[in-house]
Amino acid sequence: MNKDIATPLRTRAILEKYGFTFKKSLGQNFLIDTNILNKIVDYAELTNESGAIEIGPGIGALTEQLAKRCKKVLAFEIDQRLLPVLADTLQPYPHVSIVHQDFLKADVYNEIRQHLEGIDDLAIVANLPYYVTTPIIMKCLQDHLPFRSMVIMMQKEVGSRIAAKPGTKDYGSLSIAIQYYTEAEIVMTVPKTVFIPQPNVDSAVVKLTKRKQPAVQVKDEEFFFKIVKICFAQRRKTILNNLISQLEQGKEKKERVQGALDRAGIDPSRRGETLAIEEFAQLSDELLADFHKS
Repeated sequence: MNKDIATPLRTRAILEKYGFTFKKSLGQNFLIDTNILNKIVDYAELTNESGAIEIGPGIGALTEQLAKRCKKVLAFEIDQRLLPVLADTLQPYPHVSIVHQDFLKADVYNEIRQHLEGIDDLAIVANLPYYVTTPIIMKCLQDHLPFRSMVIMMQKEVGSRIAAKPGTKDYGSLSIAIQYYTEAEIVMTVPKTVFIPQPNVDSAVVKLTKRKQPAVQVKDEEFFFKIVKICFAQRRKTILNNLISQLEQGKEKKERVQGALDRAGIDPSRRGETLAIEEFAQLSDELLADFHKS
């Protein structure tokens, strides 16, 4: 029986064997608690017919737990120094494929075709480096990768913003962008003490369950996200002021902005954080005709 990778002793032994040093620029923090890893994998609800995609496997602690539960694992690792380590630690699991690529630049569809062929049930499960959490999630959503859910560990503060509801201080354009595509919930928080090296802040595990259809139907998706960003541009400003100052020709077309807010039934003195996603959808549809070209 193989000893789990995610124990302080085994992790240190592996790091020592390979003389591995952490690169701050890659946001490397390895988890050393098997119970937490098992819970993360539980939330992914994998079966022996599932496939898992992992981003940043490190020395293979989470990869190993995924491999024990599912049919195939595809992991993207950017750090070349970890390839021999992973070849060693994951030797008992021939159904794991490690791809040496930056996930953000990778043709993920092509890798899925190559390594996860014939698997219909896909989940993305990862302990993400803090500095690329948002771009990675947005790539998965905007590229419409064929996953059922994502279970990802991230900085607690980012997790709060992703799962935030209207009217709270954490609610913003990130909450809306992710909740447009998925149902988001924080499923657990993880103390900083269970990592090597210890990060400065605690983490959260967020589960994103992909919606069959986006949360709202809009006439123009790109324009919808643009309006959302504008309404949060300066949080203390009213929606009307943000729209007038941020939209091209907003000042000249102030009456049209006000007209769109009226038709959408939105009080112009409200602030962005008070609007539900449905209200943003209505507002962007009303503004579309007058401001689409800007």
